[in-house]
Amino acid sequence: MGELELSQIEEIVRICLLCDLSLSRTHAVPGEGSPKARIFLIGEAPGKEEDRLGRPFVGRAGQILDHLLLSIKLDRADTYITSVVKCRPPKNREPAMKEEVICNRYLARQLELIDPDVIVPMGRHAITCLFEMFGLERQEIAHVHGKTIAIIVHGKKKKIIPTYHPAVITHNPRMRLSIEKDFHAVRSALQE
Repeated sequence: MGELELSQIEEIVRICLLCDLSLSRTHAVPGEGSPKARIFLIGEAPGKEEDRLGRPFVGRAGQILDHLLLSIKLDRADTYITSVVKCRPPKNREPAMKEEVICNRYLARQLELIDPDVIVPMGRHAITCLFEMFGLERQEIAHVHGKTIAIIVHGKKKKIIPTYHPAVITHNPRMRLSIEKDFHAVRSALQE
């Protein structure tokens, strides 16, 4: 049942016309990965390559993410990867609040269906969105990245481990060590 519903959500996202992003996109990017993933990764929005291919994290940030996952001995196929906003904002601008609110219904349902143990919001937008979704106090990324936040969702314990967006490494290579430490926290959370 869950896999069928997940594929239905993905199909609905692909044809969604609820906001103006649908007018400029090439492809909506609902997300991909294992419907039984223990790790659920959330980015901000699709970029140019993601829009072109209809897949999440396939550009430079995706290469960095793949490396980060391999560094903690995880295969991308064992995770579920999506974004707060499912369509590329024009000129890679930040998603508007209205766009995030519309896409939140899809993200919330994906989280419910996959039911992961560890949720990894990557970047300020993903962290803010997820914290609001779960009623957590808003925090700056610099104070919360790499920390494990335990929450209870539908009677089940979940761990949120915020991190910087992998793309930050392309602009600031010195951030690599910090993000790698965050991903090691993800690995530790899985092993607990």
